[in-house]
Amino acid sequence: MTEGLSGMQDKVAIVTGGGGGIGEAIVRALGARGVKVVAVGRNPAKLERLAASVGDSFALSAIAVDITAADAPKAIVDHALATFGRLDILVNNAGSFNFGPVHSTTDDMLSEVLAVSMAAPFRLCREALAHLGKGASVLFIGSTWGIYGTPGGGAYSVVKAGLIGLTQTMAAEYGRRGVRTNYIAPTVVRTEMTDAFWESDFFQRTNQELTPFDRDCTVEDIANSALFLCSDEGSFINGQTIAVDGGISTTRYVAPEAIAAQRR
Repeated sequence: MTEGLSGMQDKVAIVTGGGGGIGEAIVRALGARGVKVVAVGRNPAKLERLAASVGDSFALSAIAVDITAADAPKAIVDHALATFGRLDILVNNAGSFNFGPVHSTTDDMLSEVLAVSMAAPFRLCREALAHLGKGASVLFIGSTWGIYGTPGGGAYSVVKAGLIGLTQTMAAEYGRRGVRTNYIAPTVVRTEMTDAFWESDFFQRTNQELTPFDRDCTVEDIANSALFLCSDEGSFINGQTIAVDGGISTTRYVAPEAIAAQRR
């Protein structure tokens, strides 16, 4: 579906959390379709590896920055403008994977999640909006944990739900200018960050066995959705939450092996 997407050539995108996982997949997918990409991350080594692997296959510039820093939004946007001369796409992908029940969430945990996953994208949008015009696209890469209740979600679920509110507000505020804002809600995707618990019995029961599809969600699944929403083919989609989750958020599916399991 994404091979024939139009309106991408020579646009300029900022992708936060671009050094690995979902962010890297989005960087590569955009670049493969002619978008000039600024990859933002806090780990210089990861960004250097990304740049080396991309080579001259597409226009990529990387900036290592702590997105929670007071001067980060201006530094990121200024870098994009100085390097490529314009800004068309903003993908807010970076976030904190710090979660736990409300009763065990400390003030430090709460502050960290709010700073990384809510304040930072809000402030980056605020800085970028002056440079976004007709045909521009803003994306938030959130989580299905923002659209349904999840035990243990805590502050993580709070900020993911809050970004849906920001998506809808920006869609209403800036849609008349031709700036579209949408939210992608992935299910849990296997990356370096999630690999440690992927094969655990608990995760299999609470994720795979509740998902109608018989395969895992990949970073490419999310990148393909981002491509469509940034393309001309997605040009009338605004203010939407798109769940990329195999149906876990909209069905009451339970895998046959789970149904047949014997109670203890």
